[in-house]
Amino acid sequence: MAALGWLTPRRRSATARSVLAGEAAAEAARKSSLQLEREREEAAAEAEAPETAPPAEPEFPVVGDVEAAAFFDLDNTVMQGAALFHFGRGLYKRQFFQRRELARFAWQQAWFRLAGVEDPEHMQDARDSALSIVKGHRVSELMSIGEEIYDEYMADRIWPGTRGLAQAHLDAGQKVWLVTAAPVETATIIARRLGLTGALGTVAESVDGVYTGKLVGEPLHGPAKAEAVRALAAAEGLDLSRCAAYSDSHNDIPMLSLVGHPYAINPDTKLRKYAKAREWRLRDYRTGRKAAKVGIPAAAGLGAIAGGTAAAVALHRRRH
Repeated sequence: MAALGWLTPRRRSATARSVLAGEAAAEAARKSSLQLEREREEAAAEAEAPETAPPAEPEFPVVGDVEAAAFFDLDNTVMQGAALFHFGRGLYKRQFFQRRELARFAWQQAWFRLAGVEDPEHMQDARDSALSIVKGHRVSELMSIGEEIYDEYMADRIWPGTRGLAQAHLDAGQKVWLVTAAPVETATIIARRLGLTGALGTVAESVDGVYTGKLVGEPLHGPAKAEAVRALAAAEGLDLSRCAAYSDSHNDIPMLSLVGHPYAINPDTKLRKYAKAREWRLRDYRTGRKAAKVGIPAAAGLGAIAGGTAAAVALHRRRH
């Protein structure tokens, strides 16, 4: 019988194998238990979590960022209509020119309001008219009159939404400039009334404080605005990638492209398309009726402005 002992499985070796198997099973069970626990926790977290929301926009403007500033176009961005046309109305009221010039200013303003865009040819015509009108007048005289014209024709045409954007930059401790093709004197008056830092505008030549009827350089329009912003940024030590610019017109794409934070405000069709393609931020503060003004029949617009012009001419005749 003893000879058959080697055929009988040894209890010791069996026990050793059992121990090994048991330990392996226990380790596997422990690992799987931990894995299941993690899976249950993740499932519970997903069930309790709200729908995934897009990441919030970083705070802008950044408070205390002194290397940032904001640049705002004026016409149809900060103010409804064109500053130069409103200025012309005020000068007509003060008998700076005759009713034929009033009719031309009225048509230009009607076109601007109906189309909602700046046409270089119309704007150039308006600037030439204004230059011929102010020729020979003192700069101080026009500045004084400009203050009155702002109260009469411009103060009620400031877009509250755009004004709020400018104030946000001011509250953040940043400088805010208007950048416009309007005369720098007019732009400076508006900037001061709105509490802004200052204005970049078209400079009319003057000698001994009297307008000559010529410009210094060219109108501050299109690429010229971008050059003015670039020059001012260099002088002020600004980082343009941290600056913001606001405009309604595709003519200002050079200026908008210059900064890190471009905004399309009350944009014309071309700027809206361009801005959407580049994921620029858009704001439209016009009412539905004003935003759809491009679709107003031309005859209706001309009729309205013709009525206004006729009334102005009739008033002029009664006074004389």
